[in-house]
This record gives sequence, structure tokens and C-alpha cells, in this order.
Amino acid sequence: MANLVVQVPNRFRNFTVLASSNGTLPLILTSTEKGASSNAPQSGGPVIIELPLDKIRRPLMRTRANDPEKVKDLMESIQQIGLQVPIDVLEVDGNYYGFSGCHRFEAHQRLGLPTIRCKIRRGTKETLRHHLR
Repeated sequence: MANLVVQVPNRFRNFTVLASSNGTLPLILTSTEKGASSNAPQSGGPVIIELPLDKIRRPLMRTRANDPEKVKDLMESIQQIGLQVPIDVLEVDGNYYGFSGCHRFEAHQRLGLPTIRCKIRRGTKETLRHHLR
């Protein structure tokens, strides 16, 4: 049996940790808190969490159209086996910005799912400006 140390940002009041002994599932932290400012440590790598869809800002959403067939296929896949690859999300000052995973995000919306699995990477306002160029 292995020991696991998990650093959880202070803003999470309640959370669930799921892990697999055979490595087939990623570590998932599921927050039940909605919003709030971030008190998380600045160091460390990305963390996988479930975020409410309405907490993720999609600033480039109006600049592109998704392939409807790809969204339909993803919807079927998500219903059968769940989301296999989390979307990448940038956290800046407690706000979440999604720049990739557009088809997966739309599939979750169309399925009426309240949350989506995200790989959260912390960034600065300068990092955000870089993504918006």
C-alpha cells in the first residue's frame, strides 16, 4: 500500500478524493464550493478537479464553431464511459478560463451535466493576456 499526500487549497470546504490502485483513473479532487477567492499555494503542478460549467469563462468561444458531429460523438462517449481527458483550465486570481476542450465542454453542456473534469494550472494576468492574443 502506498502513501499519498494531497495538498488541497484552503477554499475547498468539502471535497472527494478518488484514486485507482491500478492507475487507470487520475486523482480527482471534487470541490463542492462555488466560487470564492483562491488561497491555494502558488507552487506545485496542475491539479485535476471537477468544476461547475458556469464557473469556467470561455473568452474565445465566439471566435470558432465546433464540429457538430464531433460533439455528438463525444456526447455518446461521455454517456457511456465518462470524460476520459480533462479540459485544460487556467486559474487567475480565483477565476477559471478555458481555452481548450471546446468540443468536450459543449458536449457536457448539451448533456446537461453540471460539472466537468479540469486540469487546473495557476497563472498570472500576464499569462492570461498571452492566451488572449
